[in-house]
Formats: sequence, structure tokens, C-alpha cells
Amino acid sequence: MKAAIFYGPNEMRLEEIEKPKINEQEVLLKVNSSAVCGTDVRIFEGKKTKGVRTPSVIGHELVGTIEEVGVQVSDFLVGDRVGVMPVIPCGKCYYCMNGRENVCQNRTAIGYEYDGGFAEYVRIPSTALKSGNIVKLPDHVSFEDAVITEPLACCLNGQKKANVKMGDVVVITGGGPIGLMHVQLSKIAGAKKVILSEPIVHRREKAIDAGADIAVDPIHESLEKIVLRETAGLGADVVIMAIGFPSLVNSSASLLKKGGTLNLFAGFTNGVLSEIDPNIIHYNEITVNGTSALTRADYHQSLALIASGQINTKVLTTTGYKLDDIEQAIDDVRTGKGMKSVISL
Repeated sequence: MKAAIFYGPNEMRLEEIEKPKINEQEVLLKVNSSAVCGTDVRIFEGKKTKGVRTPSVIGHELVGTIEEVGVQVSDFLVGDRVGVMPVIPCGKCYYCMNGRENVCQNRTAIGYEYDGGFAEYVRIPSTALKSGNIVKLPDHVSFEDAVITEPLACCLNGQKKANVKMGDVVVITGGGPIGLMHVQLSKIAGAKKVILSEPIVHRREKAIDAGADIAVDPIHESLEKIVLRETAGLGADVVIMAIGFPSLVNSSASLLKKGGTLNLFAGFTNGVLSEIDPNIIHYNEITVNGTSALTRADYHQSLALIASGQINTKVLTTTGYKLDDIEQAIDDVRTGKGMKSVISL
């Protein structure tokens, strides 16, 4: 089978390797669609290393068709169309037992400890099957739409952490696919106004299509002035950072009204620190929190939103890539040329 093998920073090669063999408690998945996450870009650049093996196959956003089923597997049949939750919780640690399986102390993940979706076939380990990490897709949902279920589920987790409520003014920094998912989810949650900040023109245009009320060019406009203008001088209820720039943390906190919430959704490069004025937190009584991965409940809710047509998937993705185009797909996400690169096999 074809697979994109990751050997280290900026080194990935498309190779012909042996198709994975499964045991009696596993299934083999034919990958129909996989997508490039911003985290994949950081892995490719060597900025994220935790859990990443070399050489290995990365890629944790994937959907496909069951190709082979182990004799002890009873829940799936050959031909089933399924989505994959990559993060496999242990179910036993402190965090799993206290409602935080997404940050499981013993978590493993497809695309990290197990080979991932930038290949024609993926072995699904028994731990993923036992944990309910494989989900059957509705027949009417295409693979190209279903492949965003995982990142959308992460955004759902972020929305809960940010506590977006009916009537809120929400500011989102970063107009990539994650930012536009947050635009749509904020509107579904009842936000009365969503302001998105993004320097790339085509992404601002897509943000309006996704439901943003205002799309700001932060290079040529003052985001702070626009937020104050739109909130009668109070500031936003929620700011979600959908881009991992440490230099923007303090200015993002400054956009909040008293009692507001800043959610650091995007991943940041390990070891790169940010300065924040503690007086903004102290005197304005703001909450600063983060978001990591997803729960299984988030995934099911995300898939239901897609299946019911409540999410505009077209503004989130750039299709047409093949596995042979993997480095181009990664680079187009890195540079912002496209949206979420979707690889069809």
C-alpha cells in the first residue's frame, strides 16, 4: 500500500509498504478521506514531538470503510462506513474518572502511538474498538464532510470551555478552518455577534459565508477599536484564540469585558512563552482557560451537527488532494493558501 512516512522535521516520503495485518480483535480500515490539521503542520515542522514516532505515519483526522474484521469483533462488518476518534482514553485514570477523558493520563492516539491516516490502510487497535472510538457514519454524509467531525468535536469542547451563551459577543482570532468552525458553533450557541480577525482575504470572505457578522483585517484595522465600537465600549464576552501566536495572548485578553473568558484553543509551539498583564486578569476578573482534544460525546454531537446540515462544511475544506500531494496539502495549510486540505484516496 501507499503511505506517507514521516522521518523527522520537514522529511516525509511517499513509499510502498506492506498493508497492516490485524489480529482477532482488530479491524483494518481503508482510508477514504483524511485531512491535514494544524497540528500535523507543527509535527511536520518539528514543533510538536510528544507521542510522535519516527519513522511513522501521522494524520489523525480520517474516515473510511472497514476492509477486514477480526474474528472476535462483532460490532462491525466489512463495508461499514466509519469515522475515527483518534484519542483513545484508558478509562481508569484520575482524569477519565473525573470527566476529562480528553486529557487522559495514559492516552494513546491514532496518528501518534499508532500509525495514522496518511496511508491507504490503517490498523485500528482493539483498545480503540473497546473504547467506542470507531463510529458508523450516516449513509447520506459524504466522506469529505465526515472527515471534519474530529476537529469540529474539538471545537465543541472549546465552546464548552469558553462557555459561549445566547446573546454573547464572541471574538475569534484566526480565520482558518478551526476559526470558521468556532464561528458556526458560536452562532448555533446563540451568540448575537461574532467578530473574526484574519489577515488573509479569502479566509475573511469565507468567514462571512460561515456566519461571521464582521471580518476584520488586523493588519490594516484596529481590532480593539472595532470590538469596543460593537459592544458600546464594554468589550467581548468571549475571545477564542484559534491561532497559536503567543504574542497575541495579551492583546486578546484586553478585548474582553469584565468577567469575560479567554479560551486558548490553538496549540502553541513548545517552549515559546507568552507575556500577559496580570492586572487584566485581576481587575477585570476574566477567566483564562485552554482546550485539548475531544471527548467521545463531543464526537457524536459533532457528527449529529454535520448530519443535520447545521454546519457549512464547504467553507472549511479544500478538496482535490491525493496522497501523492501530501506535502503540498500540508504546505497549503501552513501558508493559508487553502482551508483544511482534504486528501481523497
